[in-house]
Amino acid sequence: MQLDDLYRRVIMDHYKNPRNKGKFEDGGVTVDLNNPTCGDRISLQLKIEDGIVKDARFSGEGCSISMSSASMMTEAVKGRTYEEALDMANRFSLLMQGESVDFDDYDYEDIEALSGVCKFPARIKCATLAWNALKKGIDEE
Repeated sequence: MQLDDLYRRVIMDHYKNPRNKGKFEDGGVTVDLNNPTCGDRISLQLKIEDGIVKDARFSGEGCSISMSSASMMTEAVKGRTYEEALDMANRFSLLMQGESVDFDDYDYEDIEALSGVCKFPARIKCATLAWNALKKGIDEE
């Protein structure tokens, strides 16, 4: 199996079986963002305690890249400190700029499945929507 096929499968798995989709009954930090160019929209909720992202959920509609990225991001940041979550978001931004980025020290490899998105500039905003919501949510907290 080629790497592109594996990455495509990871993306489609997160799209068809999203992790952490839904809303918290008891609130949390909520950030609503949309991508007017393609219609993607996300509502991200974060539960933050003592500088740690205890939990993350999202809802919204969009393309497979947007929704998969949101699923991956919510999985990746749970249990992370503010600094770690922001570092991951910054690394993801670099990945979307075509730079080689290592997520191994976070022990979460699914994100690398989105590395090919940088070849399609129109889709970069789709992939970064959830990560931008994360940055905004941490800033608001």
